[in-house]
Amino acid sequence: MNRASVVLMVVAIGITALLVTKLRSSRPPVASDRGPSLNVKGQMAPDFALESLDGRTVHLSDFHGKAIVLNFWATWCTPCRYEMPWFEQMQKQYGPQGLQVLGITVHDTSEKNDIAAFASNLGIDYPILLGKKSVGEAYECVRSVPVTIYVGRDGKIVEKVFGLKGRDEIEESVRKSLSRRQ
Repeated sequence: MNRASVVLMVVAIGITALLVTKLRSSRPPVASDRGPSLNVKGQMAPDFALESLDGRTVHLSDFHGKAIVLNFWATWCTPCRYEMPWFEQMQKQYGPQGLQVLGITVHDTSEKNDIAAFASNLGIDYPILLGKKSVGEAYECVRSVPVTIYVGRDGKIVEKVFGLKGRDEIEESVRKSLSRRQ
């Protein structure tokens, strides 16, 4: 190898290392490092106060008596892009029966307007809330998204799902949540 080839290779390695570092630092973990909790089913869902995209403060307790889907997501998350329209469909189909879907952004460095544009482009009408580290910790979310928590009408966690699931699996979890009465 000649000297120019070696210099070019060193520059390419340096640029690659910088890009990988930048990519990792742009997606900081929001939640604890405790990993998935196996004992959340049946526990009361922790209340929270988060800002919605329209500037309102939304509490989980505002939806007392409803079945709730808490979907933790980020704009850069490809699996989130697939499942969010399914959650929108579930909201339309099961909302009259008492379902409320809430999208909670985590691991996201996007501006509020960019998050709103992202949700609008996907046709999402359910409330989008701006996540906080404390909420991620309260729900023991892991370092990745999506994470979806299904809460029954009784306020207790029915199921906690990590990663992308199929539409049929989501609908089954929604039905379980709706069937849990106070």
